[in-house]
Parts: sequence; structure tokens; C-alpha cells
Amino acid sequence: MLKTVGLNPNRIKMEYCSSAEGSKYREVASSFDEEIRKLGPNPLRKKNKNSSKK
Repeated sequence: MLKTVGLNPNRIKMEYCSSAEGSKYREVASSFDEEIRKLGPNPLRKKNKNSSKK
């Protein structure tokens, strides 16, 4: 479904961390941030900016 709207499925992630797992949360967030940065800018933002100019 994400590919249908032009969004890379790797931009969405679901991970469970309890409130007692602060270090796990930090690791998950850092890892996901790295993955997103490697993917580059969100292509949907570009599409939205172009469509709002019309």
C-alpha cells in the first residue's frame, strides 16, 4: 500500500519498547534515523510542494 502512494516501505517502522527500556528506545531511534537519512529526502514532500504551486 505504501508503494502505491510512492512511499518507500522502509520509511515506516514499528518497534515495541516499554518505559523501562530507555537504552533500547535510544538504539532503535538512532538506528531508524540512520536508515531514513540513507534513503534521502521524502519524495512525497517534493510532490506536495509541486502540487501546492498550482
